[in-house]
Amino acid sequence: MALLTGQFCGPICAPASVRPLQKHGLSRSLCKIQQRTVVPGRSVMRVRSQEKTEETPSVSRAAQELKASTSEAGEVVKGNVAQLLGMKGADSETNIWKIRLQLTKPVTWVPLIWGVLCGAAASGQFEWTPDNVAKSLLCMTMSGPFLTGYTQTINDYYDREIDAINEPYRPIPSGAISEQEVVAQFLILLAGGLGIAYVLDQWAGHETPILFILAVFGSFISYIYSAPPLKLKQSGWAGNYALGSSYIALPWWAGQALFGTLTPDVMVLTVLYSIAGLGIAIVNDFKSIEGDRQMGLNSLPVAFGVDTAKWITVGTIDVTQLSVAAYLYLGLHQNTYAAVLFALVLPQIFFQIKYFIPDPIKNDVKYQASAQPFLVFGLLTTGLAIGHYNSVM
Repeated sequence: MALLTGQFCGPICAPASVRPLQKHGLSRSLCKIQQRTVVPGRSVMRVRSQEKTEETPSVSRAAQELKASTSEAGEVVKGNVAQLLGMKGADSETNIWKIRLQLTKPVTWVPLIWGVLCGAAASGQFEWTPDNVAKSLLCMTMSGPFLTGYTQTINDYYDREIDAINEPYRPIPSGAISEQEVVAQFLILLAGGLGIAYVLDQWAGHETPILFILAVFGSFISYIYSAPPLKLKQSGWAGNYALGSSYIALPWWAGQALFGTLTPDVMVLTVLYSIAGLGIAIVNDFKSIEGDRQMGLNSLPVAFGVDTAKWITVGTIDVTQLSVAAYLYLGLHQNTYAAVLFALVLPQIFFQIKYFIPDPIKNDVKYQASAQPFLVFGLLTTGLAIGHYNSVM
């Protein structure tokens, strides 16, 4: 009888499905509601009104606690992933191998790996055989983990003072790794990349070691981009174009030379396409304006100001791709590929208007994550168009 009248409102009065909510203070409210429902003269509407009134504070607190814990977990995951990929917002790390991986910025490997794929497609001679797949994977390993890893590591070494201002969480300014260990790392990566290039030349039967020559040339560009006395990144235009061409032209040349013949017209086209890479390189400069200004680096956002530099950025990216689409249509008569490339430019313009133009400093990462997939698929479209043209000539 006591249970029916609700005189005992301990844990037993709550159903099993409700008991987990007791720690949030809900059982007491539900018990009171149960007690009132058996008292004559009480309306159901009034009881339900009280139920809402008494539950709301506890439910609100529970929701806030859940949201806070979820947000904290998300930040931990984000920090860990950022650390492994070498991205902004990374957590500190003590594992030396994770630190070495962070120095190579794996997130930057993707465009060069993709460039090798585009070059292989442009050769018109790539076939899906185990031998060709193995060659392409080894060439991607050379371009990505080894030579891009070398480029990023040597850049961090010579940018350690600037990073202390812009990105103090980076391994060198944070003291997570010594300068001597960094030097040893980029020398090992350089030697590994050049060694793979030599092996690929032998594997492909090249009389002229074209891949080794490209690897040496690209490594030299990476060095003068980051290291004094030239330090091309200080000069704005030259530095950004050197970086852009390294991301687009060089891996394309490597992929095409590995499976076919690297022709002058393709070299000219990819060098021009690298102007879009110039725009991508400028995007990366917006987050470093303050440190670049303090260290006397004449990046384009520093030289021209944020407003002018953002329009230079979108102009170089969009005009270059539209010009290549026109060349595919008018010059190579690859109408379908030209239409696909044109269609891939449109969402990039949309994300520029939505994210980049309103605030290039705040939205640089968001813009790149949204727009660059369409740019890299445009590269592949161009490679397939050239490969199709070469195969029918």
